[in-house]
Amino acid sequence: MLPSIAYDPALPICARREEIRRAIEQHPIVIVCGETGSGKTTQIPKILLEMGRGAAGLIGHTQPRRIAARSVAARIAEELKTELGQLVGYKVRFHDKVGVRTAIKLMTDGILLAETQGDPQLRAYGTLVIDEAHERSLNIDFLLGYLKQLAPRRPDLKVVITSATIDAEKFSRHFDGAPVIEVSGRLYPVEVRYRPVGGDAEDTTRDEEEQALADAVQELCREGPGDLLVFLPGEREIRDAAQVLRRLAPARPGEAREILPLYARLSAAEQDRVFRPGAARRVVLATNVAETSLTVPRIRYVVDTGQARVKRYSYRNKVEMLRVEDISQAAARQRAGRCGRLADGVCLRLYSEAEFAARPAYTDPELLRSSLAAVILRSLSLGLGKVEEFPFLDAPAPRAIADGYALLAELGAVDERNDLTGIGRELARLPLDPRIGRMLIAARDERCAEQML
Repeated sequence: MLPSIAYDPALPICARREEIRRAIEQHPIVIVCGETGSGKTTQIPKILLEMGRGAAGLIGHTQPRRIAARSVAARIAEELKTELGQLVGYKVRFHDKVGVRTAIKLMTDGILLAETQGDPQLRAYGTLVIDEAHERSLNIDFLLGYLKQLAPRRPDLKVVITSATIDAEKFSRHFDGAPVIEVSGRLYPVEVRYRPVGGDAEDTTRDEEEQALADAVQELCREGPGDLLVFLPGEREIRDAAQVLRRLAPARPGEAREILPLYARLSAAEQDRVFRPGAARRVVLATNVAETSLTVPRIRYVVDTGQARVKRYSYRNKVEMLRVEDISQAAARQRAGRCGRLADGVCLRLYSEAEFAARPAYTDPELLRSSLAAVILRSLSLGLGKVEEFPFLDAPAPRAIADGYALLAELGAVDERNDLTGIGRELARLPLDPRIGRMLIAARDERCAEQML
């Protein structure tokens, strides 16, 4: 028996509930574009449950990151007044909290992709929600292509693709004219202020960057009550920033202030500290994991450094590298949207308005900045077929595909028919650039791993 399902009328998506319900009833695939704060991530599964979609097959709901899958599952379970692991469960790497009564299953997109190997038609699911499609990770692009192929063979399957900032028409064309429902987002206005570091970003010193961050936090703390969310490129920068703020931006007399980290590899206990605010004002230092599905409570102010750590294939060095890069305009808007949910918000950007205008509109898909050898390896290992025949949203160039196959052949990962070899299957299990992975395998075989490392 289903619990009583209630909706928060303050969430913009609730006003479009009937329209979304009708679209799902009438079409196999529906695209919902909802700005940050629209409620799409938590409310769409409830709409589907109310439609009876969880009875004949699971409502599968994918998230790009483990931390989001876990926190979204906890939030939906709380709203449905049910214990996590009962009606609402989640499955991520190393954790499976799905029970026999589960109707809504949160998971990472990588988990769903892996399940296609044992269940090619995804018969366990009656409905799939692919959230945060705008991130265009490799897993998301593989899933979207796979679902395009699967749809004609599973007419009973309903697919809802949700996103915040998305090229809606492009997605609609990919899915043969699927309907697009756009939902407004932010509940309160957000003021954006530009505070470029040292005037000319190319010539800034580390001291200037540290002082700019401290000044930004102090400026926002003077605005009034409310917590701060500071976006930084990675874990190392978060650790450094915590030290800088303790040194250069101490709490004012009588003010209790807490500095908390938030990144993907954080332990569950540390994550819970972020989602359970106490009496002190909190300064949450986060990577881009906090850009989308994760809603950190009580945030009224955002500091955006304008950077993220991005994996990109280097054609010069022939390996994938993690680099700190400027974020896109879409990502910057996502970050600004993290405040303004409870009251008027302020987003302070540590770069100029001209720099913002010069940035690309959207983040480029991971597929187009990855080693094609790694993409081919993943496609073959998942049984998704030849990359050149797969229906990607943005197909890689034929020359890049040929280069990818040539490298895999050189590494002994594919045979003359471009099928995976034993070495290729081993390489596919390693979350590394294929060249680095091949070195590790060879070092193991030659018993010189310690020397190689």
